[in-house]
Amino acid sequence: MARPGPVAVRTPPGTGRRTPGRQSAHFVGPAFVAAVAYVDPGNFATNVTAGSRYGFALLWVVLVANAVAMLVQYLSAKLGIATGMNLSEMCRERYGRRLRIGLWVQAELVIMMTDLAEVVGGALALNMLFGVPLPAGGALTVAGMLLVLLFQQRGRRQFEAVITALLAVVLVAFVYQTFRAHIDGGAAVRGLAPSLPGRDSALLAVGIVGATVMPHAIYLHSALTQELVRPGRDSAAPGSDGRRSDGRRSDGRRSAGTGLDGRRSARTGLAAARRAGVRMSALDVVAALSIAAVVNASILMAATSLHGSGADSLTDAYGAFGTIFGGFAATVFGIALLASGLAASCVGVYSGQIVMQGFLRRSVPIWQRRLVSLLPAAAVLCLGVDPTLALVLSQVVLSFGVPFALVPLLRFTGDPALMGELVNRRVTRVAAVVAAALIIAMNAYLIVMVVA
Repeated sequence: MARPGPVAVRTPPGTGRRTPGRQSAHFVGPAFVAAVAYVDPGNFATNVTAGSRYGFALLWVVLVANAVAMLVQYLSAKLGIATGMNLSEMCRERYGRRLRIGLWVQAELVIMMTDLAEVVGGALALNMLFGVPLPAGGALTVAGMLLVLLFQQRGRRQFEAVITALLAVVLVAFVYQTFRAHIDGGAAVRGLAPSLPGRDSALLAVGIVGATVMPHAIYLHSALTQELVRPGRDSAAPGSDGRRSDGRRSDGRRSAGTGLDGRRSARTGLAAARRAGVRMSALDVVAALSIAAVVNASILMAATSLHGSGADSLTDAYGAFGTIFGGFAATVFGIALLASGLAASCVGVYSGQIVMQGFLRRSVPIWQRRLVSLLPAAAVLCLGVDPTLALVLSQVVLSFGVPFALVPLLRFTGDPALMGELVNRRVTRVAAVVAAALIIAMNAYLIVMVVA
């Protein structure tokens, strides 16, 4: 078996060794792609419904869910960097066939629910802005998604830039909406106290968790980071001395140490590269998901201006924003919803490819995957189902899918044999277990409420 080569942080051809600043920038971006999953049309539906029905009462759920999301995405990024494998690949390697197939099937169902939210959201936005019929709007949303995915073929950085730009559109739109809504600061602070006012609020709370802690984003983030640090490349790792295992420096000169010294240096460089990668990925996660938290809180707070108006669907909210704040505010709402649908749809398709390749070592053309995953969305758009209700229920289904990704993630990142020195520390382990228990308890509470 071939001996592992030296460590490298991927460097584009012709760029040579990275400066410290460029090494750090190399790890920035994956969390912003994953963060798009946290501001998809499902978030619009749950947060608008929560704000218009219950005012600020469920604001605490939004913030707690985003805090949990930060921890989960950090663990996912760390798994990819430490092992060089993504979560679905790790499940394939570590679990038996029946469990592996079961996890794959539920992951595909989760991604179908994600696709439903994104396509229905995009169709609703086009209907609001231009009067496009919902089925035609769904088709146009899919076409727009395929166009954005072309940037993925041109390289990771261009794809990340496009997705981040769409995320910025959503952020600016809802910061504007929040300022227009003249938020009552005292009421917002009171909304940070945990409460569930009524049975329907429990359904919304679980939907908010499902819309915020997205199962497919957990699989995705580990795939986006798994090749950020890898052996066998020409450039040395951050913190290493530049030697490769053949005793040469990354600039081609012969080093004084060869053989065993060179291999020891390579291992040291690998550890240093992974530590640097985890540190920078943590900052990436905090920055990206802080933006997502601001967006989600802004959606709910802006929707509190509709409290008592009976406008608890996205279409009603669009009309109410126009009535209360003017046509420009309504247009901003529609544009944000459209940008969210396009960006999240691309991320959903990308996640689906990763899940299938990881669990089954197979892939299908994007258009075939899109055709199958669009069936629930097509049914909603063509059969006259209430789009906002469909969006909320899809997020509830997503919440039930979270433990199936989260529990394996906690197991793998807590295994010293896999993670080495990057294994979860006790505080991280406890926080992650509490987060998983919270999500599972909320799902169980919802089941009890429904049965009762």
